[in-house]
Amino acid sequence: MKLILLFLTLICSTSFAAENSLYDFSWLDKDKEIYVLQNRRFKKSNEFYVGATGAMTLSGAFIDSYGATARAGYFFREDWGIELVFGKNSGDENDTAKSVREQGTVPFYRKIDTYTGAMFMWSPFYSKINTFNKIFYFDWLFGLGAANIKTLDNRNKFIPGAADGLTSENIFGAMWSTGFRFYINEQWSVRLDVTGLVYKADKSKQAGGGSNPVTTASKVFNNYDLGIGLNYQF
Repeated sequence: MKLILLFLTLICSTSFAAENSLYDFSWLDKDKEIYVLQNRRFKKSNEFYVGATGAMTLSGAFIDSYGATARAGYFFREDWGIELVFGKNSGDENDTAKSVREQGTVPFYRKIDTYTGAMFMWSPFYSKINTFNKIFYFDWLFGLGAANIKTLDNRNKFIPGAADGLTSENIFGAMWSTGFRFYINEQWSVRLDVTGLVYKADKSKQAGGGSNPVTTASKVFNNYDLGIGLNYQF
């Protein structure tokens, strides 16, 4: 009879936990607060944020490039928001390009100078990690949008008699990103992300002949920047 009563109690009892409810684990440090996994410890809905990151370009065979980005965004829902991005990169020819030159060939390269864009942000995943007896909360972000991209290339190296120096060009392309925000407190978080730019542009220009003195070849370029920095949420 006692077993039946115990069984009925277990299946019929209902417990409710508010979002700020805590579980009490007696075997842990008394000062530790354990939050329910499915409840968010840090909120983004109806919040503005700004941020800055240092970045390293992961693409480009002949250029080692580094840069920085400035970001500002707003989440109008917990999972959806918008973000504005400005990026500035700089770089020089790497050892691969120098090796190509030593063989008597000029390597063609196109590098990102600056870009300005906007993205819709989607943040469907929230999680936390318990390590070294400390809990880290983070969001996984995805972004997709468009950008105005200023590039520099050395196409003049392939045209006899052309002025020396890099050619600047403004191109419209797509922009995407994915990354994590690791929360330090209600205002500050560490941002780790990859930002990609996709655009179509001239691959090179070469001397032609006859009525067409210059021939042009184009391709789709992909640029990937790995960045780390800080966000501040208002």
